[in-house]
Amino acid sequence: MTVEQIASRLVELCRQEKFDVAQKELYADDAVSIEPYATPDFEIETKGREALTEKDKKFSAMVEARYGTEVSEPLIAGNVIAFVLTMDLKMIGRDRMKMSELCVYHVKDGKIISEEFFM
Repeated sequence: MTVEQIASRLVELCRQEKFDVAQKELYADDAVSIEPYATPDFEIETKGREALTEKDKKFSAMVEARYGTEVSEPLIAGNVIAFVLTMDLKMIGRDRMKMSELCVYHVKDGKIISEEFFM
């Protein structure tokens, strides 16, 4: 897949909240995920698609309700894809909130090799 095709498919799946499908279809086996900071629940860096799948499951288990997800159109520069993702959700034990982040993905050999989030 080209970077443009990956960007289009990634945005489509994220808009449908199918983050797990995106990881299975578009990510390299050794992909890396980088968070802006560590929390008691998540490390700054997660390596490997299996670990990313577990991270996604852990985050989903913390969500009490989802009210929608918005994804901007992607920006593409060379092998880098970026977009803004905004989730309207309620985490367990917390008030409803909108969480917005800049998502940046690096592509190599037709697969996403890294994702990094900025809040």
